[in-house]
Amino acid sequence: MLGAFLDRDSLDRGDLDFGSLDNVIDGWQFYGQTRPADLDSRIANSEIIISNKVIIDQHAMQSAPQLKLICVAATGTNNVDISAAQRHNVSVCNVRGYATPAVSQHVFAMLLSLSIHLGKYRRAVMRGAWQQSQHFCLLDYPIEELSDKTLGIIGYGELGQAVAKIATAFDMQVLIGDHRGKAPRPGRVSFEQVLAEADAISLHCPLTTATQRLIGAAEIAQMKQGAILINTARGGIVDEQALANALRDGYLGGAGVDVLSQEPPLTSNPLLAGDIPNLIITPHIAWASRASRQRLLDQISTNISAFLAGTPRNIVSA
Repeated sequence: MLGAFLDRDSLDRGDLDFGSLDNVIDGWQFYGQTRPADLDSRIANSEIIISNKVIIDQHAMQSAPQLKLICVAATGTNNVDISAAQRHNVSVCNVRGYATPAVSQHVFAMLLSLSIHLGKYRRAVMRGAWQQSQHFCLLDYPIEELSDKTLGIIGYGELGQAVAKIATAFDMQVLIGDHRGKAPRPGRVSFEQVLAEADAISLHCPLTTATQRLIGAAEIAQMKQGAILINTARGGIVDEQALANALRDGYLGGAGVDVLSQEPPLTSNPLLAGDIPNLIITPHIAWASRASRQRLLDQISTNISAFLAGTPRNIVSA
């Protein structure tokens, strides 16, 4: 059986064990990255494809007549034409729950750093401000505690639940927002209440037509002045220009962003301007601990083994 891993370098930096994958089939072709012009020739004889972000569309499937299974090396499957896969009788599976510890700790790394202005204090020490202080400490920037603050969570799947659990360890109050425009279910509050009452909001919903620019200028205006916004979900959920404006004018207290609307981003992205205060941007790495990436790889292997055994798992299209 032949398989092609199309963008291995997107998750492996030479620190992963590929033994589990090597054991499921013995005909792998590994490619660090795959350009669109090279895709057809690389998958022409493949029965299994692994892709993290390489787009597998109708044309690609026509170029791979023996294709049986597409393994997406992520939870989101927007890089695969699911309808085309159904028409070609190709199964599509994803990986789930592999990055929960990594993403949830990243949320709090950003939230804590913003709450205590960690970056500003570090830069103050490096430029000699502490050394020149008349006192034993610096109090140049406000320091807030998470205890007794309210964390709003929008998107209460596995990641949202993990973040909520950590929040309780910090003695935070947790508000779980329901879908916009819907009456809240038991244990949840309305989307509007989360905006109005949360001291910090963490986004964990998928990017869909319903969540595109879910947080825009109008929603930011409904948030508490001084609130913090954390986005480790998808960049398109937030109106980036509106967020930049709210940080510049001081309405929001800070933002931590691990995702942007286009990745890699254009230099013209409003959030990449150099004059935005209290903003932490990381390059889509919340998921990327070594342990998380190894779990992802091992789960792909499990998905393939299950498929070959006739008991497919994590199927999003069959």
